[in-house]
Amino acid sequence: MMLQRVLGEIFALICALMLGLAAGALWLVPMVMLRRPLPELALLAGWILALAIGRWVHGRKWNVLLLAWLATALACVYVRVLTVAAQIAAMMGLGLAETMRTAGYSMLLELARMKSTQADIFWDVAGLAVATLVSLRPATRKR
Repeated sequence: MMLQRVLGEIFALICALMLGLAAGALWLVPMVMLRRPLPELALLAGWILALAIGRWVHGRKWNVLLLAWLATALACVYVRVLTVAAQIAAMMGLGLAETMRTAGYSMLLELARMKSTQADIFWDVAGLAVATLVSLRPATRKR
């Protein structure tokens, strides 16, 4: 019974991480199409991730909160890394995957950190707050 619970928690963590990465990658699409940063989409990402994790990944309220925070924070960081990689790829005339492989994630992460503004951080914190509110509200499941 204990092993089953531990494996379930590990699986929930992996699902939250994958949902965060998918949200970050999906967030990049309108940014590329509109050719401008969209940090306010952190609100939508926090809302959708908390809702998805609460309904489909985990049932316990505090675990949903932690997993939603993790997924939202990961989406916010990942979209910044992808944005920097896309900008470098456009400047150098390389593909996105080749740029990420050549530059390395540590360099892309550092460039994304240097490029982040206070407004970006504000929207990220607002997205985390939305994820908190959505994950702590009482679940209404229809059966």
